[in-house]
Order: sequence, then C-alpha cells, then structure tokens
Amino acid sequence: MDPLEELRRLCLAQPDVTERLSHGEPTWFVKGKKTFVMFADHHHDDRLAFWCAAPPGTQEELVAQDPARFFRPPYVGHRGWLGVYLDVEVDWAEVGELVADAYRTVRYGAP
Repeated sequence: MDPLEELRRLCLAQPDVTERLSHGEPTWFVKGKKTFVMFADHHHDDRLAFWCAAPPGTQEELVAQDPARFFRPPYVGHRGWLGVYLDVEVDWAEVGELVADAYRTVRYGAP
C-alpha cells in the first residue's frame, strides 16, 4: 500500500476537501482555505510522516503513549498539531480516525 495514496484517499473522503502542494508537499484543505493534513516526505528529517490538526490534548497523549509512532511536528507542534510516522507499521483505521478528527477540528473548531 502506498502511504501517500492511502492518506490522500482518507483526506479526500471528507466533505469540501481539496488538495494542493504547499511547501512542496501534498496538503489537504477544508473549503480550499484551512489546512488540516500535510504530507511530510522526508521534508524536515529522514522520516516519512504526516502532520495533522488535533483536538486539545491529543498530541501530548499520543506522543507520550507511543513516541515510535507519534511526534510533535516542527512549526505547528506548538499549536497542538500531531505528527504521525508512516515508515512504521501503520494502523490505517486509526489514521482514518485521526484524519477525521483533524478535519472536524479545523472545520468546526476545537471541542
């Protein structure tokens, strides 16, 4: 399974989502304006990952629980965004939930 294609499928399954390059990477936007997921193909390090918006507390919880799979991404981590490695064994059902949470967080605001 191609991680980019699977991530793309999950992102584009959300309503009113568009994709375009941002900073040289595929990025998904709600209503063409607000970023909710960014692909990271060895962009800032030697890892394959994506960064996504997350509800308050999610980043801290998941990074503490499993730092081999989750991380605080540069530039947006201070806003609570979550980094998810794609060069490890990936639970795509969980990624689908994270993408849906990212979409809702950006579209409707934090709960």
